[in-house]
Amino acid sequence: MTDIWFRTGVATVLAAEGQVTDAMPEVVIGSVRGPVGQAFASMMGQVKGHTRMFVVRDLNQAVRPATMMTTKVTIKNMAYAELLGGVVQAAMGDAIVDCLIEDILPRDQADDLCMIITVWLDPRCVEDENLDHKDLYRTNYEATKLAISRAMTGRPTVEELIANRKTVKHYALEGIIDY
Repeated sequence: MTDIWFRTGVATVLAAEGQVTDAMPEVVIGSVRGPVGQAFASMMGQVKGHTRMFVVRDLNQAVRPATMMTTKVTIKNMAYAELLGGVVQAAMGDAIVDCLIEDILPRDQADDLCMIITVWLDPRCVEDENLDHKDLYRTNYEATKLAISRAMTGRPTVEELIANRKTVKHYALEGIIDY
């Protein structure tokens, strides 16, 4: 059995200029026999507006470790669902397989682990006539890979958080808090 019980990671990769394709996945990774596995199994039912689906690279190509994705934004139309279950899902699937290739995720534990990833897909994407699907792929691929890497390496560490306490602040605090 794996000793990976509960690891978390987040990442933000910003869109190219003029795009609304920012990606901000949050990932939890753990043993199928532990709390992550229980949460994973509990997600098999659907919640209106927050579809849950396995991450697949294409038809009949579910990734390992088994990964469930769900959106942070309520799905209101098929255009949104198609972007989420199309370009975004494919980007995440490719990132997960590349994490196996690059030993970010342990290959020998791929069937003993599972992941849950919450996905940010800006609702404006479906209305953007100039949506760059390549940038949507890029941001979701890079952010997924980075979030998984951070989860597996425990980043940021407690020491990093303490060291940057007065130099890093949430973007929403601009003009509100001075350090």
